[in-house]
Amino acid sequence: MLSQLLRRLLLGQLVSGAVLGWLIARQMDITPWLAAGVALALPFTTVLVVVLISAIKSRTAGANALWWRSMLGEYWAITRVFLLHLPWAGAPKVLIPAPHVALRTPVVLVHGYMCNHRIWDGMSRRLRSAGHPVLGVDLEPLLESIDSYAPLLEHAVEALRLKTGAPQVILIGHSMGGLVIRAWMRAHGHDRVARVITLGTPHAGTQIAPRTKAANGLQMCWRSPWLQDLVAGETPASRSLMRIAITAHDHIVYPQRDQVLPEVPVTVFDGLGHIELCLNSAVIDWVLQQLDDAAPR
Repeated sequence: MLSQLLRRLLLGQLVSGAVLGWLIARQMDITPWLAAGVALALPFTTVLVVVLISAIKSRTAGANALWWRSMLGEYWAITRVFLLHLPWAGAPKVLIPAPHVALRTPVVLVHGYMCNHRIWDGMSRRLRSAGHPVLGVDLEPLLESIDSYAPLLEHAVEALRLKTGAPQVILIGHSMGGLVIRAWMRAHGHDRVARVITLGTPHAGTQIAPRTKAANGLQMCWRSPWLQDLVAGETPASRSLMRIAITAHDHIVYPQRDQVLPEVPVTVFDGLGHIELCLNSAVIDWVLQQLDDAAPR
């Protein structure tokens, strides 16, 4: 599972950093504490390099200050999520609000590519505080077809409905998670859906990795046949349930402003990175507002 893979990668970086620091210290005849410093710095340096490359590659014309804001915010978000949250994930559980809080429509959270449910930690806390029972899903195996995740989502939806007795659920998807939700609705309909919210989802595909070999990566390529078939199979009724949020400075899903669907309202957040969409307080406030407007049918 992803958490185990990330823990191994983190350990590998720490060991590599320690060896590199020890070699530098030995060659330059300086304190061995340098080895510890390099070991601790290497994971953070790796994240910085990845963020910098993706930010430059995806950059569009616009205000420099917002681009720098998005890059720094994304560095903070990726560091926090991939070093402190995702590697330590356990099995997803239904999170029920406190007894004194009035229950509202339950929410299923669907993460994106190469993530797990721990990316939603901040969002889950806010949703529970507002009275929404919450269940995150883990999309594994990691590199399978997006359609293959529909049964996992179906199981989560039914588990949450059984736990809460609610006739409908709200589904929130980040990045690929939004496509998983749409694929699930294509397979199972939308009668049990009160609202669908997508954050940074590549509805039109992304140009970040045109040579990917992964099944879900190929489906998310720019204007892929799979995405076109998905759009063609949707109805005005299903799209009326959807709300889209994108960031004009997305480092992973671009061209950024093309990630829309016919007749679906779109909200644009400036100066945010791709992962940051899940953590940013303004985005979470917007999500809660959308849930307030989603009355069960």
